[in-house]
Amino acid sequence: MLTYIIRRLLLVPFLLLGVTILIFGMLQFLDPVERAALYVRGDPKANQIEAAIKKYGLDAPIHIQYLNWMVGKVDSTTGEREGGILFGNFGWSKTGSQPVADLIAHRFPNTLDLTIWAVAPVILVGIWLGVQAAVHHNGLIDQAARVFSIIGTSFPTFVFGLLVLMLFYANLQWFPPGRLTDEFSRVVNSDAFHRYTTLLTFDALLNGRFDIFLDALRHMFLPILTLSYISWATFLRVTRSSMLETLRQEYVTTARAKGLSENDVIYKHAQPNAMLPVVTLAGFQVVGLLGGVIITETVFDYPGIGSAAAAASAQLDVITVLGFALFNGFILIVANLIVDVLYAVVDPRVRLS
Repeated sequence: MLTYIIRRLLLVPFLLLGVTILIFGMLQFLDPVERAALYVRGDPKANQIEAAIKKYGLDAPIHIQYLNWMVGKVDSTTGEREGGILFGNFGWSKTGSQPVADLIAHRFPNTLDLTIWAVAPVILVGIWLGVQAAVHHNGLIDQAARVFSIIGTSFPTFVFGLLVLMLFYANLQWFPPGRLTDEFSRVVNSDAFHRYTTLLTFDALLNGRFDIFLDALRHMFLPILTLSYISWATFLRVTRSSMLETLRQEYVTTARAKGLSENDVIYKHAQPNAMLPVVTLAGFQVVGLLGGVIITETVFDYPGIGSAAAAASAQLDVITVLGFALFNGFILIVANLIVDVLYAVVDPRVRLS
C-alpha cells in the first residue's frame, strides 16, 4: 500500500509541471504588449507597458519567460526579486482590485464552507438512492428513482437554481441568497468576531454565535439544494448500474445460498464491491465543488471562487481567469491522488496491478 501511494506521489510534480506549461501556453496567444497590459494596475499607458515588458522579461525567449513566470525575475532598477507563481504571485486581478492570490485566499474559504456542508447530502443520499433503486429493480421505487434521475440530469443547473430561488426566496421568503444578512455581516467583519479557521460556519460555532451559524446555513440552503439535486441524479444512475451488475455476480448468489440475510448480502457483500465507479464520481464531484460551481454561485450571489471567476470572465480579466484555472488544476491533481488511494483501499487488487 505504501509503495502504491509513493508511486502516485512521484507523479504529482510532473502533472503540476504539465498544468503550468498548459496555462503558460495560453498566455502565448497574446503578444508582449497585450500581456504587459495584463500586469499593469489601473488603465495601462505606453510608458507603463514598456516598463512592464522589461520588468517581466516579456520580450525574452520563451523558455526564459517561462522561468520568469515560475520563479520570478530580478528587477533591474531596484535589484529586488519579484516572485513568480511558485511564490504565490499569480498577477493582479483587475476585477478584484487586488492580487489574484489574495482574491483566491479571500473567496476560497466560502467555497470550501459550501463544499463541506454540501458533500455529505450529495454523496450519501445519492448512493442510498442508487442502492435502493437497484435492490427494488423494476419496482415502484426503481421507477420513481429513474424518473427522478432523468429529470435531474436533464435540468440545466441555472434553471433549477432560478426555480428554487423564485419559490423559496421570491414567494416564500424562507431562504435568501448571498452569504449573510447585513446585521450579522457587520458582526463578522468586526474585531469582536475571531476568525479561527476562515470558515464562517465553524468560526460562528467557535465564537458561540449560533445565530450567525444558522443564518449562514440558511443562506447556503438553496445552493446546497441545487447542487445536491443535480448530483443526486448522477450518483443514482451510476450507483444503480454498478449495484445491478454486482448483484448478478456468482458470489452474491453463493452468499444468499449460505443463508445470509438480505441486508448482509446487500450492504456487506454487494455494496462495497459496487463502490469503485462511485468513488471516482465522488472525487470529481468534490473537485467540482471545491473549484467553485460557477453557475450556482452566480445565481445565488454566493461570494465564492466560482462567482469571482465568472465576474473575471465577463470582464475579460485574463490573468485572474488563468489564476483560477491554475488553482483548479492543482485541486484536480490532488483529488485524483486521493481517489487513487481510495481505489486501493476499496479494492486491494489495484495495489498489485
